[in-house]
Amino acid sequence: MNEATQPVAPSLGGIQLHCDAPHELDTLQESFLRYLKALDLDRYVQVGREAGERGRYLRFRLDESYARDWTPDFDTTQLCRKLGLDTQGKPDDLEREILLAMLAGPIAFPFPSYEELVSGVRIRANIVEGGRKTVLAFDTEHAERPKECWEYSEQRGFTLRPGQSLIASLEKTTQPGSSGKLYSFSCYRATEYVMLLGIARELANCNPPLMSRLQEQWGIRAIMSGEFHDIFLHEYGSLSDPLPFKYYVPGDRLWFRNPDEHSSNVEGYEGSWVFYLGDGLFTNFWKPGQHYTLTSKCVELFHWRNGVYRGQDGKLQIDEDVVDERVRQSLRDPAEVAAILEKMMRLREPAGVYVDGGCVDATREYVRCVCPGTNAMVFPGNAPPPPD
Repeated sequence: MNEATQPVAPSLGGIQLHCDAPHELDTLQESFLRYLKALDLDRYVQVGREAGERGRYLRFRLDESYARDWTPDFDTTQLCRKLGLDTQGKPDDLEREILLAMLAGPIAFPFPSYEELVSGVRIRANIVEGGRKTVLAFDTEHAERPKECWEYSEQRGFTLRPGQSLIASLEKTTQPGSSGKLYSFSCYRATEYVMLLGIARELANCNPPLMSRLQEQWGIRAIMSGEFHDIFLHEYGSLSDPLPFKYYVPGDRLWFRNPDEHSSNVEGYEGSWVFYLGDGLFTNFWKPGQHYTLTSKCVELFHWRNGVYRGQDGKLQIDEDVVDERVRQSLRDPAEVAAILEKMMRLREPAGVYVDGGCVDATREYVRCVCPGTNAMVFPGNAPPPPD
């Protein structure tokens, strides 16, 4: 075990734990190292102590020698391959990948308590597991939900019918293994349901009173879009200080932008919202068992421009069969893939700009604090949603 405590520069990222009382630093450090030891990760971690405006902090970071080998240039997509992790067959391996990616990060993940850190890891694991099981029908104009679970109104969105469980209803809606049917979603709304399910599962474990309020909220009106982001999520990275192109933590929500102006005018094809599942894979809600790699996602987004046509109603549409065929052809040609990636693996441009940017966003999103005493979520009840 590497228990050396040394000064750590604030810019080094990793996991940062806040401690209200200086005399509790040792106990907090021992708790987290015990957690890491149970996963056989403690020997790879450096610990530093810092003082800030709000008190004392512990910073845990992957030792630089391991970081260089396992996550060169902050590339976390190869962690499973390099360490032989089986995150689908072994839940502890998924937890290991989540923690290692956070410990190796270029930006600090701050937590107000050890309990919040553990809940944050569990929520990420819930999102990954839910994302793997989610299969839906893509539709930007229509939306379906199990009628026995939900009712709809324009003012309230899809709300729970009396007596229906939020967790069971979300599972039935997103996982055909539970319902036997595919329901229609846009990719953005689909990510909200998967995240909500991951949050609800952890609240049932760590904060039942807040879970009850969440259940009550979805009986009153749904929280969606910008309001969902503001209440439930924290965004890290920015266009002025972007995250490394291949830095992802399992459970991150992120956006791939369509950098082609013409095809981005097709509703639903402005870009693609996904989760990072770990092991180099991103969610594909529309095709069972065919999750994306970074390469296949970039190639698909590139070929959206080749599937554009104008329908009989005069609206621009995209022929997915054409796109799929073009993707298959490209993936058989390494030189063509390299040329596509050279165009797509660039930072996206600001909204409304289509010059020479790529599809990679500068930011990722993860869930806010959920534990009693440090929860950062306040639900609106029946207050009307803010304007988009």
